[in-house]
Amino acid sequence: MTAGGGLVDAGPRSLAPGLLPVGPLGFGCWRLTTPSTAEARVLVEAALDAGLTLVDTADVYGLDWGGRGLGSVEERLGAVLVEAPSLRERMVLATKGGIVPGVPYDSSPAHLRAACEASLRRLGVEAVDLWMIHRPDPFTHPAAVAETLVALRDEGKILAAGVSNCTVAHLDALQAHLPFPLATNQVELSAAHLDPLVDGTLDRCLRDGTVPTAWSPLAGGRLATGAGPGDGAVRTELLAVLDRLARREGVDRTAVALAFVLSHPSRPVALVGTQRPDRIRAATAALRVRLTRADVYAVIEASTGEPLP
Repeated sequence: MTAGGGLVDAGPRSLAPGLLPVGPLGFGCWRLTTPSTAEARVLVEAALDAGLTLVDTADVYGLDWGGRGLGSVEERLGAVLVEAPSLRERMVLATKGGIVPGVPYDSSPAHLRAACEASLRRLGVEAVDLWMIHRPDPFTHPAAVAETLVALRDEGKILAAGVSNCTVAHLDALQAHLPFPLATNQVELSAAHLDPLVDGTLDRCLRDGTVPTAWSPLAGGRLATGAGPGDGAVRTELLAVLDRLARREGVDRTAVALAFVLSHPSRPVALVGTQRPDRIRAATAALRVRLTRADVYAVIEASTGEPLP
């Protein structure tokens, strides 16, 4: 379902058989570090009400953004689900494991199992809909990773499996040992970070029907704010193109930046991490944006600073 014949696909995405369809925008919990369960519940309810039905977290969320440490965001989300258990039925609950502070990555069977089971305890659920390897560990054989994922799924602790921050080669090596398809590949993708467009990541998703979930679709907020000077600054030419398209569409720059991510035919889910209910609701304006091929290529040229041949 595209807006007015444009490239933006506002229709639901199917991650795996047996899971609820999810909206094209998801709620990312990286910054859900509020000490208040009531405040967290307001945010989760606002996201679900706005159609952000994929709720994405990880065991390491809470190590920054003022969190209380490893697992603290999962604990807060778990407290929300205890307080309002009906919310669980409205979401596709996803979490990730495999990062160990100070190691930094561990995909050994013992660690992955322990990480998954710890996440279940913190979230207060018997199973998560989607569990992802947060970052690849090249010192664990993919056959051992696959064996662990199969066991966790057979035991009913996870309903689907995916990966995050993987190269195409890492993903292929793991998939070769799995009897079921990986549901998702979570990647950094935004108008300011185009690598997945050209490094084969999204092509691989198209080939196999894997749903890419895009973290930092607003480049950590820099596409909204314009960012300050330094290595993290967004090109002024890119901001100008986004602003021009925003004026034409009657939306803000954020909506156009999200719409750019949703324009790819691999049908990404863009993860929105704002901690303000009004901004969660405002993000859905992206679904009404109409972007043409001329528009998306203008964004790419402005982002790279190089004309396309």
